[in-house]
Amino acid sequence: MGAPETDGGDVSRPGAVAYAAEWARAVRRIGFVPLSAAETERLLVPLTERLGRALLAPTFSARPAEEVGRALVEAHLTEPGVLDWSVQALGDRFLPWVLPAREESPELRERVALVQGAVAAGFARALRDRVFSQQERIARSAWQARDTVEQALRDSEARFRAVFTGAAIGIGIAGVDGQIIEVNQSFADMLGYTVGELRLMNVAALFHADDAAGMWEVYQELIEGKRDSARVEKRYYRKDGSVVWTDLAVSLIRYDDGRPRFTVAMIEDITERYELQQRLRFQALHDPLTGLPNRTLFFETLGDVFHAAGPEQRVGLCFIDLDGFKAVNDSLGHDLGDRLLKVIARRLSDCVAGRGHLVARMGGDEFVILVDSDGGIDDAVEVAELALAAVSAPVHVDDQQLAVSASIGIVECPAAETSVAELMKAADTTLYWAKAEGRGRWAVYDPERSAADIARSSLASNLPAALDRGEFVLHYQPIVSLLDGTMVAVEALVRWQHPELGLLGPDRFIGLAEETGLIVRLGAWVLRQACRDAEGWRRSFPSTTPVVSVNLAARQADDPAIVETVAEALQHTGLPAALLQLELTESAVMGSAGEPLRALHQLADLGLRLAIDDFGTGYSNLAYLRRLPIHCVKLAGPFVEGIRGDGVDAVADHRDERIVDALVRLAHALELSVTAEAVETEVQAERLRALRCDTGQGRLFGAPMPADGIRARLEG
Repeated sequence: MGAPETDGGDVSRPGAVAYAAEWARAVRRIGFVPLSAAETERLLVPLTERLGRALLAPTFSARPAEEVGRALVEAHLTEPGVLDWSVQALGDRFLPWVLPAREESPELRERVALVQGAVAAGFARALRDRVFSQQERIARSAWQARDTVEQALRDSEARFRAVFTGAAIGIGIAGVDGQIIEVNQSFADMLGYTVGELRLMNVAALFHADDAAGMWEVYQELIEGKRDSARVEKRYYRKDGSVVWTDLAVSLIRYDDGRPRFTVAMIEDITERYELQQRLRFQALHDPLTGLPNRTLFFETLGDVFHAAGPEQRVGLCFIDLDGFKAVNDSLGHDLGDRLLKVIARRLSDCVAGRGHLVARMGGDEFVILVDSDGGIDDAVEVAELALAAVSAPVHVDDQQLAVSASIGIVECPAAETSVAELMKAADTTLYWAKAEGRGRWAVYDPERSAADIARSSLASNLPAALDRGEFVLHYQPIVSLLDGTMVAVEALVRWQHPELGLLGPDRFIGLAEETGLIVRLGAWVLRQACRDAEGWRRSFPSTTPVVSVNLAARQADDPAIVETVAEALQHTGLPAALLQLELTESAVMGSAGEPLRALHQLADLGLRLAIDDFGTGYSNLAYLRRLPIHCVKLAGPFVEGIRGDGVDAVADHRDERIVDALVRLAHALELSVTAEAVETEVQAERLRALRCDTGQGRLFGAPMPADGIRARLEG
């Protein structure tokens, strides 16, 4: 690059700017520069001009050059290469660029050399001064830091001493051997000792004998350096022998090499809080009325029993429910009922006192006894009998003497074979059995009976869906004339074609349908289907069409819509009413009054027949029976079975025959026809014929069969 041109004058401004730019590029190329390129150029332009003026001064002085060297250091351009380039450039480039108007002369070259040396000297001195300044600053900082640390240590010790002495919580320091080194006054006051007495003691002397298992092991791990801290709730003995509950936090202090040095314990008296927690826990786990453990504590205890049970461990349970307690509450008031419960609770608790059994109130008038014994079912039964005896004794509340009884469900089995939920479910089921069997007694859980109940419940729950899916079918059993053997009627019998259990008879589900109320819907379906089948037979065999007899449950007879339901079935199918017979049980008919009785007359007015099923087993009121619109009675099967004539019991056989004779005569006197059920043998049929019974039904005349079977019989 050539020297820049100049317009004249001693120092060329454009040349100085160009030289400074070249100088800046060299500086940035050599090392780190804490300035941008523009900032570096702005720094070096005046330094360049200053060097030029120093070279041209009438009286030469190297001082400006020294100041330039110092300025480079102050600008942090301290890389050694920066000085090298700067000094060398003064001899090689400076004159042509910055002083192009001056010719070189020995005097000028001498001045250049002096300027080079002065720049280097200024640079070196400034660098030295900077190092000295930094060292002094570092030394001063070190002394200040040491003073600060020492002061902080003194302050920290003062603060610790103030905290240690004035803290409201107890603070103690002990060696790893447990020997107490120092304690504050709060610690001493908490335990009733003086500070001097505690300094002579070992922490082991303060441990409570009933500390939680593992407490000593935790402390041992701490002083062995296996852990740095521990926090527990523990008891301490006071000097007077009383107990104080504390929240204890212990930290381990180590030597610099990591070895355990001593422990620092901070102890807070939480006796009042602990006692409050215990009171709250008692309230949460005990029944507020009777003071007995509540269901929460019972299930907590029962869970612990199962958790700790070994392979051979057995568990027993007596689930108790007072009989008729609701009537006591309703008639005498809840206040008296509550006092009665208190008496019963105390009696139950007393009757098993000392035996280790847990008595708990589950809620309402339900109690439970967890039998803590390995004596098997005999021990559980003994506890149940004690409980029944305790409850059944007369209870005097104010001026009232109350007689109370209870039902108890007993469950006893190996713990490994059940769970808490299954055990309670079994106890509840067994309690229901005891109540169903008459109350004031106990019942023992039977897995087979439970399985049967579950199966029964499953059937009950599936009944509505089964009806919706069309799983029910009708079979028909012939009813024949005992005079000529012709089929005059058929009884419609419903069956359930269960997808898993196969064809189920009515004994498996009719009772369930009555309990659930589904009998009304099911009965309506049976009625419509029977009328539909009978109408089909009538169209094919108009002269020999049998009457179709349909059973009407008591709940159906009480249904306000029964007349409308029957009329719609007849109208919808087209079956003449004379070909339909409705069968009702004797007890249902005799119990009819008011609207149900009017419904029977309305049904008879439709033109259909009404029959009494199982006649002779109910409570017949002959005067009442005479006023009913009945057309037929069906003798109950047991009477017919008694005249089978097998010679096993001639006296009973004769007695049953006389009963059948009386029933037939009675029915004929009321102008009713008689059908005998359960006719199994020809001997029975002959005797019934001799007794002038009108029709018979049973295996002798044909088993129940589908509608197609009846059609085939009509065709034959």
